[in-house]
Amino acid sequence: MTLPATMTIIAADQPGGPDVLKPASAPVPVPRADEILIRVQAAGVNRPDVAQRAGSYPPPPGASPIIGLEVAGEVVAAGAEVTQWRLGDRVCALANGGGYADYCAVPAGQALPWPKGYDALRAAALPETYFTVWANLFMLGRLAAGESVLVHGGTSGIGVTALQLAAAFGATAYATAGSAEKVAACLRLGAAAAIDYRAQDFLEEVKRLTGGRGVDVVLDMVGAAYFPRNIACLAMDGRLVQIAFLQGAVVEKFNLTPIMTRRLTVTGSTMRPRSTAQKAAIAAELRAKVWPLLDEGSCGPVIHKVFPLAEAAAAHALMESSAHIGKIMLKVAD
Repeated sequence: MTLPATMTIIAADQPGGPDVLKPASAPVPVPRADEILIRVQAAGVNRPDVAQRAGSYPPPPGASPIIGLEVAGEVVAAGAEVTQWRLGDRVCALANGGGYADYCAVPAGQALPWPKGYDALRAAALPETYFTVWANLFMLGRLAAGESVLVHGGTSGIGVTALQLAAAFGATAYATAGSAEKVAACLRLGAAAAIDYRAQDFLEEVKRLTGGRGVDVVLDMVGAAYFPRNIACLAMDGRLVQIAFLQGAVVEKFNLTPIMTRRLTVTGSTMRPRSTAQKAAIAAELRAKVWPLLDEGSCGPVIHKVFPLAEAAAAHALMESSAHIGKIMLKVAD
């Protein structure tokens, strides 16, 4: 296949609001020895993209400066060390950057096949949330069948994935959401109960729902504003898994006693700085344990709205409004 020398990308020439995102031209990337080059048909929009655009989440050394962490499309080139993919394969992938573009180079181990019956948009809606939820809720948080979990932001891309996978693996999931419409959506997605955090105190509701016991795991992206109540929500030997801090990273004047007396674990992680080998290990677990669920249709992404690539600014504005339920996507090509 003859590839073009240049491609269309969405560039952010300076940090700022959604309006800094503009179509531009850039060279088509050349895959490294362990990478594949994907002709991008669809890309997902995620909170880290918004943070990168705003200047608060720079790409790690060696990563593409182009925004975008998940794509789906066709393999059109491969490095010399790649053995698991062939030209023409349809893949979705967790990218280290570069997703808002016609072509994206990604480590081969971070790619997965499209699940059965999926198109590019549905496949591209998977990697960022499924890698994040699996690594944090199941690997770090050790959520197991018969346990319970509180998922904050149950209608976000992360929340939708966490609720579905928790239910699929035999856990009881509770969720918080910001409206009656979103509460109803959480229930449809597998939550045993959902709490409107604007009208109810989630700590009081969790205690009521669990008969005072608390939950085994809390998956949180809010941060400091929720930290004391998250700790109070946890049962004996409970685990708080922190994956973002949208409302602050610094907790002041917190009493550590409950962590000791209830043997609690406070953990968390970010995905982007992980090594290629670490991300490949997560991909392997997903393919073995989660992709069969996607193939059979028992789990899957909820897509709220699709924008053309050129309208990435509008997609970011929608993301920042928090009015969406599920994923916001960019269509790049047919």
